[in-house]
Amino acid sequence: MEGNILIVDDEKEIADLIEVCLQNDGYTVQKCYNGIEALKYIESKPFDLAILDVMLPDIDGFRICQKIRERYYYPIIMLTARGEDMDKIMGLTIGADDYITKPFNPLEVVARVKTQLRRYVQYNQGAASKEDRAQPAEEYDIRGLVINKNTHKCTLYGREIALTPIEFSILWYLCGQRGNVISSEELFEKVWGEAYIDNNNTVMAHIGRLREKLKEPARHPKFIKTVWGVGYTVE
Repeated sequence: MEGNILIVDDEKEIADLIEVCLQNDGYTVQKCYNGIEALKYIESKPFDLAILDVMLPDIDGFRICQKIRERYYYPIIMLTARGEDMDKIMGLTIGADDYITKPFNPLEVVARVKTQLRRYVQYNQGAASKEDRAQPAEEYDIRGLVINKNTHKCTLYGREIALTPIEFSILWYLCGQRGNVISSEELFEKVWGEAYIDNNNTVMAHIGRLREKLKEPARHPKFIKTVWGVGYTVE
């Protein structure tokens, strides 16, 4: 699988190790050892995925993630210190797609990269191939929230909402199961295609991000509702 990958990590040994593993799988890699350098590359070069360390000597990975999300929707994987759950939640809340804790197996990084790129490619192929299909669009229209699988667009009262591929997949699945309560375990396994691990905050963080984009009030959300102790539902 081809792809242009950005690695941002001030630990040269880690960045070099990830680079070698990704290059062995056919990826093109650009490395940066600080945030300022990374921001320059983000503005001047096209990337398909970014791997960002949270702790950098100048600009932290969260800020870089935010800058990427201002213009781009390619996948972002955050590297966090083991046990730093708040780092994971923060990264997912501001737009990251996945996280990996240090220390890690380099092969795990390659596997996560492949998973995120595969989902990203499928997302964009769905959006690009609409003109090639004569079949009617698949979409849900729920009280002004319209999500279309063929165009991969989501609008709220006529205004387009910019969703990452993961956010789109979560919302699409919940809308498709409208009226049913979906557990975090089921949602994670359906969207991420991986086994759910106890105390996994990934789903919660992405739901929070979706609600923010949909302008949902925290106490009385209109679209994505929480059934405490059970899961989430779109009524």
